[in-house]
Amino acid sequence: MNVRFYKAAQKEFDSAVEYDETQLSGLGSRYRHEVLDCLARIKLFPDSYSLISKRARRCLVSKFPYGIIYQATSDEIIVVAVAH
Repeated sequence: MNVRFYKAAQKEFDSAVEYDETQLSGLGSRYRHEVLDCLARIKLFPDSYSLISKRARRCLVSKFPYGIIYQATSDEIIVVAVAH
């Protein structure tokens, strides 16, 4: 199953990684790792996270105050936002 980011979601994610890295060396890398772990769980169990609208779900990122808002189709995960 593929993961595709909306452009705005990719920008949110990249900005958060950059910001965290400026706050503490290595923090951006840890954040990126946690988001990638979250995406791996979503790929395995796309329907197991909380519905927040008719088609969108949210998976909370471990150790960071972010949630991945996504929509799942039969062949891909579409990341709508990486919300703080």
